[in-house]
Amino acid sequence: MNKTVVLVVVGIGTALSLIGDSSLYTVLPTHTADAAISLSAVGVMLSANRWVRLASNGPAGWLSDRLPRRMLFIPALFLGALSTAIYGFTTGYWPLLIGRLLWGISWSGVWVSGNTIVLDVATDQNRGRMIGFYNVAFFSGASLGSLLGGWLTDLLGYAIAMRIAALLTLIGAVIVLLFLPETKRYRQKENSNVPESSPSGKDVSTTEMGSVFALIGVNRLLIAGTLIPTFGLFLQQTLGEQVDVLGWKMGVTTLTGLGLSVSSILGIIFLPVIGGLSDRMGNRWRVASFGLMPGTAGFLLLGLAWPWAIVLGLPLTSATSSSNQGMSTALVGDLAGNRSGRYLGFLFTAGDLASAAGPLLVFWLVGFVDLYAIYFAAAALFGLMCLVAGWWSVGDSGILGESRNLEL
Repeated sequence: MNKTVVLVVVGIGTALSLIGDSSLYTVLPTHTADAAISLSAVGVMLSANRWVRLASNGPAGWLSDRLPRRMLFIPALFLGALSTAIYGFTTGYWPLLIGRLLWGISWSGVWVSGNTIVLDVATDQNRGRMIGFYNVAFFSGASLGSLLGGWLTDLLGYAIAMRIAALLTLIGAVIVLLFLPETKRYRQKENSNVPESSPSGKDVSTTEMGSVFALIGVNRLLIAGTLIPTFGLFLQQTLGEQVDVLGWKMGVTTLTGLGLSVSSILGIIFLPVIGGLSDRMGNRWRVASFGLMPGTAGFLLLGLAWPWAIVLGLPLTSATSSSNQGMSTALVGDLAGNRSGRYLGFLFTAGDLASAAGPLLVFWLVGFVDLYAIYFAAAALFGLMCLVAGWWSVGDSGILGESRNLEL
């Protein structure tokens, strides 16, 4: 089996599946009339997919361990195309809500089984790098969807843009249907001499796996749940409605989108680099602790609210965001072995819960706490997680080291 082909095909399917969702996040707040919903309903539509995943991630993980990988990944991609088509061919509150709920279920299948497929073809020596490259596909698809969705909507209108997004997702699903081999047997063959509990034969540590869940939970709470929804408000409060950028007058909304897009692109660079470093060091927790340091510094700089500090701080938080996502998945692969599907389901449920609860918490806090103070608190939380990762790294004698003995 050609591992590169598997990674490329799964990456294409995953990236194209995100076009519709990312497009909707970009254009729905300004095209509520085209979708025939009220402005107050936008929040419901953009969070409904995350809430439903709290229920669908677990079953997706369970099915990933029991079914052939293609039997979950491919139908999930086609369901994603259907959900995006609903955005483009219908209008009104209930059709759009149904489409968003279907997308949430679809994404559970795509993301959980997609990561499981990558773990199937990865080894202890390249797991971090493989997961890093797969996350590049994720971030690339999300970035492409934002740019393409906004451009197509301005050029052709909301409905046509969503239909094109659905077509692209459908093309990705067909590519996967035609070219993705089944990988489950390969995983079992590679681990045929290894007990099921973990790659090294050790029982999975409850506390260590809980720390992995905390790693992704803190990451999603602070980035997707806090920074991204508040960054525009932060810039408005700090710099005003219009900003002079190298002699150009730029609206704060445009500057917000530009800043988040550029920082995401810079974050993509770190994914395979950090993953490859963890493979070479043989101690993923140590790499995770290093990866948390930029985010801690980034939120501290943002909290200062100086223009140059914002320019430096935003990409630093993005570096931690991208590295944390890859490290948490690789750590699950290290610890869970052949049971990685179910644990990935739990992992992504923790992330979805944090990202869904984050905006509710932060917009409640801004009623009586400055955003600067919230960003300083975020820096402290990243710093605390850095200490947790550092603690685990001291006891980790390597990916296959003997350091965990609590049964889950």
